[in-house]
Amino acid sequence: MLGTVKARWVFTTVVFFSVVVSRSKQRVESEREKPFLSSSSSSSPAKLSSASQEPLVTLVSMASSDGGQAEFYTETTTDEGSLNLEYDFYRNSCPQAETIVRSKMAWIYGQHRNVSAQLLRLFFHDCFIEGCDASVLLDDSNGDKNRSIEKQATPNRSLKGFDKIDQIKEELENVCPGVVSCADILVLAARDGIILAGGPYYPVLTGRRDSTQSYFDVALEEIPKPDDNITHILHLFSSRGFSESETVALLGAHNIGKIGCEFIQSRVNNFTGTGQPDPALPLDLLTTMKLKCQDNANRATSNTDASQSSLSISSGAVFDSHYYQNLLRGRGILFADQQLMANRMTAQVVAAFASDNGSAFRMDFAQAMTKMSTLGVLTGSQGQVRSVCSLPVNSY
Repeated sequence: MLGTVKARWVFTTVVFFSVVVSRSKQRVESEREKPFLSSSSSSSPAKLSSASQEPLVTLVSMASSDGGQAEFYTETTTDEGSLNLEYDFYRNSCPQAETIVRSKMAWIYGQHRNVSAQLLRLFFHDCFIEGCDASVLLDDSNGDKNRSIEKQATPNRSLKGFDKIDQIKEELENVCPGVVSCADILVLAARDGIILAGGPYYPVLTGRRDSTQSYFDVALEEIPKPDDNITHILHLFSSRGFSESETVALLGAHNIGKIGCEFIQSRVNNFTGTGQPDPALPLDLLTTMKLKCQDNANRATSNTDASQSSLSISSGAVFDSHYYQNLLRGRGILFADQQLMANRMTAQVVAAFASDNGSAFRMDFAQAMTKMSTLGVLTGSQGQVRSVCSLPVNSY
């Protein structure tokens, strides 16, 4: 299985580079070799794992009502917009664009190490809903301030990092006003944040344009939820062209960052309306989750500035295999994460990713992120290039 995963990635990568990047080979190599202006954190990952003698969970759990055995066929989609993306799109109109994003991200990361996870999540929530068009950044939709926006959808209310995108945008506007889209900034900044956090490099094409409207209803319905079962998770990803293995790789983004306590409350206190915790949770993990969230809640109540409190549990700090190792032991923090063990095919991919130091995961994650970054993009005369990322052009 592991060999198949690696071989598939190598083949796809060769095809990708030969078609898209061949004319820019020297530039790509220079980007790979260029130092990133930052030192990585020396702190170890905050793993919620148990002793090595803990038994592994059964390869396919019964947590899903149908055992996760429904068949899924990845939809083959041709996104015409993605064909118009280019490597180094701004090489003539704003040659410093990607350097500015990279250096600004390095500076922000030095001040706020959590920015990598914040922007990775922001990127995902944007691209998953109507494509990578920066619609999640809008404060109004097509100039209509009375219309609900993506930010207000329940899955998006805890998103952070908007101010970081604004900082990067402001710096770019000072150099190249009205040129670099917010959609490209978000995709580039998320990739650079992943590298700063020790994650894999992957190529990012540019030339996206920004949406003029926001998609509240779609975000409300189609952003994966923390209590989704495996059947629904695979449906959401498959409808966007992702296979089971790509889905497992993308969920590995939970290797880093923090998980808000609001996303696990029902699992800890009222699983499926029973008034009891999820019986599949190991007792020590359940105790840890309850104590951490209760302690954080007490500190938030006593803190006059609630923004200084973090009602969350760390999911990790590095891009390695600990996320998948935890799933094998039944120790996924989110119910949706642990559901990857409820389907035979996704469970096999989890086992493959958990079997080494993270190299297989990192390769597949890079490939899936490249694919994600081209979903539903606007190019050419479509959309617009905002000067302020939170407002469509006609709102200025």
